[in-house]
Amino acid sequence: MENCAIEDRVVRYWTIRSHDFGAVRKNELGSVMGRRWQEELEARLPAKMPLNILDVGTGTGFFAILMAQLGHKVTGIDLTPAMLEEAAAMAASLGLDIAFRHMDAQQLDFPEGTFDVVLSRNLTWTLPEPEKAYAQWHRVLKPGGLLLNFDADYAANVRSESTQNCSVAPDSPYGHVGMTEALVEENNAITLALDVGQKRPAWDEAVLKKVGFSHCRTDLTVGRRVLGAADLVHAPMFGVFAQK
Repeated sequence: MENCAIEDRVVRYWTIRSHDFGAVRKNELGSVMGRRWQEELEARLPAKMPLNILDVGTGTGFFAILMAQLGHKVTGIDLTPAMLEEAAAMAASLGLDIAFRHMDAQQLDFPEGTFDVVLSRNLTWTLPEPEKAYAQWHRVLKPGGLLLNFDADYAANVRSESTQNCSVAPDSPYGHVGMTEALVEENNAITLALDVGQKRPAWDEAVLKKVGFSHCRTDLTVGRRVLGAADLVHAPMFGVFAQK
C-alpha cells in the first residue's frame, strides 16, 4: 500500500510537469546536448542493425527518439500517461515510428529475452523497488543483451545545502523549467522517500550482480561529456552498464 501511495505521488508530479518537461526535451533534441547523447549511446551499442531497444521510463521520449533516429526498433514505456502523450506527439512530429506503452518499470509486460538493449535515464531514483526493476530488466534482455542506465544520486543532492542553494534561470533548457516552490518541495519529499539509503552507483552495481548481470561497470564522468553546466551542479550524472 505504501508503494502504491508513493507511485501515485510520482505520477501526479510528472503529470503536472509533463508539458514543460516535453518542451525542455524537444529543445535538447535539436541542441548540442542531443547530439552528445546520441553519440554517447551509439558508442556503447552493438554493431547489429537494427537493435530491438526498450527505453524504460521514457518520459517524453528523449532516448527513444534518439535511438529511432539511428534506425533501431524502439519501444518506450512510462507510468505517467501525460508523459507518453508528449512522447508520442514529439515522435510523430519527427516522422518516427516508436511504440509507446503505459507500463510499470518494475513489472514489465514483455516475454523473457525480448530486447537487445534496455536503456534508462533519470528513472531509477523514482522507483519504490529499484532492485525489482533491475531484475525485470535482466529478464526481458536477450542473452548477451546490454543495460545502459543513466541516473544521479538525487537524494544526496537534496540533502546537500550546496546544491539546494543553486538557482536555475527561468529560460534555461535545464529540466527544472516551470518548477514552482510547491513542486520543488514535492520533488524533494518524493526523492527522500525513495532514497535507497546507500551510496550510488556502488549500490546499483552490487544489485545488478545480485540479479544476474555480468560485466557490470560504472562511469562517473558521463555527465561531463553530455550535460550542461546547470545539470552538472544540480545532479552529477553517472552511468551503470551491464550485460546479461
